[in-house]
Amino acid sequence: MSITARRVGDDDPGVQMSESAAPAPLLTEIDHIAIAVPDLGAAIDYYRDTFGATVDHREVVESDGVEEALLKVAESYIQLLTPTRDDSTVAKWLTNRGGPGIHHIGYRVADCAVALEAVKAQGFRVLDDAPRPGSRGTTVAFIHPKDALGTLIELVQE
Repeated sequence: MSITARRVGDDDPGVQMSESAAPAPLLTEIDHIAIAVPDLGAAIDYYRDTFGATVDHREVVESDGVEEALLKVAESYIQLLTPTRDDSTVAKWLTNRGGPGIHHIGYRVADCAVALEAVKAQGFRVLDDAPRPGSRGTTVAFIHPKDALGTLIELVQE
């Protein structure tokens, strides 16, 4: 059995396909997979002892009420997040979920403002009206998970 891929309209000569019909890709790479954890030290130990991973960057992000540790994996990161305040969104997320788990996916973009405006122009809800400073000197913005297939998406510009 073989599977043949074809574009919509390939079988209809009345439909003209254009390469410019699709928007230019906004996402350039996966920047990180964020995992929310109640105990950052234990999570770092787990990744070190199980996979030999080491911390590439560690930072407290006061504005988000989290401490993060970034573990380098190829050209991406595993971002371990733990709350530093009970009122942080990560603290609430851990409580509501009942424990650790994948919190969000961060995608690299060439220009966070352009990517955010493209998302907003399509009518999707965002958590940030404008890009803001992120960790390690990045610029970031978040897309609401209800408009992103149930996944919290972070746009990351280096």
